Amino acid sequence: MAHTHSHGLGQHEHRNHHAVTETVDARRRVAFAALLTFSFMIAEIVGGIISGSLALLADAAHMLTDAGSLALAWVGFRLAAKPADGLRSFGFARFKVLAAFVNGLALLALAVWIVWEAAMRLMDPQPILGGILLGVAIGGLVVNIIAFFILHGGDHDDLNMRGAIWHVAGDLLGSVAAIVAAIMILATGWTPIDPILSVVVALIIAFGGWRVTRESAHILIEGVPSGLNPGDIKNDLETNIADAARVTHIHAWALTEQKPLVTLEVVARDGACLDTVRRAVKTRMQQQFGVSHATVEVHKAPQLP
Repeated sequence: MAHTHSHGLGQHEHRNHHAVTETVDARRRVAFAALLTFSFMIAEIVGGIISGSLALLADAAHMLTDAGSLALAWVGFRLAAKPADGLRSFGFARFKVLAAFVNGLALLALAVWIVWEAAMRLMDPQPILGGILLGVAIGGLVVNIIAFFILHGGDHDDLNMRGAIWHVAGDLLGSVAAIVAAIMILATGWTPIDPILSVVVALIIAFGGWRVTRESAHILIEGVPSGLNPGDIKNDLETNIADAARVTHIHAWALTEQKPLVTLEVVARDGACLDTVRRAVKTRMQQQFGVSHATVEVHKAPQLP
């Protein structure tokens, strides 16, 4: 028994150390990407104002929201690393999900703003300096590619990191659209291409924003995590745990996208050891469903009078 407990503790400490290492790595990646994004955003604002390009100004606005969103993601990782206390028994882990939710809403709001501005530009076309637009857009593309690969090397299963990646991916596409618009304007003088391509980028940004918002909102309202189904859990436990006569009151939710939580009640068969049944259920939940935090209540069937 002592050997088993020591081994389990060692595995727990190893997982904790691995999680802390991943969080520190993600925090560094997000911080570097935020500084890089904010630095070039200033150049894009100046270039967009001088050239008169909506595509460039839209990309600069996107980079501004990105810098703020990446900073928010950094705060999320920072707070998530803080230990639990008397008022927050789960610590601040869910702040990462809240940060992802806010970032998703910011992406959707940005997409709406770009479409609105594009409509205004199509109704009232403005002159655009293609040369300045092209030069700044190429610089933005280089910066966004660097930031994208910095973030892409992080943990893709982390919703907070995925929100940050979607922001930078939208920036990267915005730079590509600005380059295409600049080449078209220089070659043909057709300026409507600028707002048209901005709308295309806005739709892609909206898609990413909707996905991040939907997934984070599902966690915040304590929806059932992906891959878990109360019906499947009930059938599996009643089939594979010999002394589990009935499994009831199953509730499944998630603290974060990587930490599912489950509570359930088990009615044990006559003569079964309640503690043995409880340990068997917890082991089955971890092995079959990947749930390491399950609260299991086991009791005997009520006696008929």
